[in-house]
Amino acid sequence: MRRNRIDRVTTRTGDGGETSLADGQRYPKHHALIELAGALDEVNCAIGVLAAETDAATSERLATIQSRLFDAGGAVATGGSALDWSALATGLANATATLNERLPPLREFILPGGGRAAAAAHLARATARRAERAWWRAVEDAEDLRRTDIGTYLNRLSDYLFVLARTLADDERLWAPMAAGDEAPRSKAVPDG
Repeated sequence: MRRNRIDRVTTRTGDGGETSLADGQRYPKHHALIELAGALDEVNCAIGVLAAETDAATSERLATIQSRLFDAGGAVATGGSALDWSALATGLANATATLNERLPPLREFILPGGGRAAAAAHLARATARRAERAWWRAVEDAEDLRRTDIGTYLNRLSDYLFVLARTLADDERLWAPMAAGDEAPRSKAVPDG
């Protein structure tokens, strides 16, 4: 019989500000590896929110990405991975290119939004970028982990989520840069008092 991965949710072992990874070592909760594990969890949750706003086929593709993010978390917990992350990153790049073929070229930055699904995709994209930054901080002193190429996968993931956001958008609003010397736009402020 297969053993349950999680027998208890509340363990109280982290109440003192430390936690452990699969290597059994205790780490402070602000350690770069723990921050990375948390950032991967955040992007996974953000993709879950996005999946709830999409059609079944897109939701299924996103569930596959969520599983890969759990694999990335496993690599962080154990210090390495046997998966071919370079090939996985190439797969995401190809999926991004396929989606992008149907879109008009960009002339300016896009304001995040464009409807609930597109906004969720933009939020997931920004969260993936945070996970990528956390990755590079965490692997500065973890050569085996760095060699897995998960950092490249996270970079391709944020590209994919950006293009997915464009495909899901009801409309795209472009950044309207203010030139030097232009008067600042006036908002309809609520009067004081």
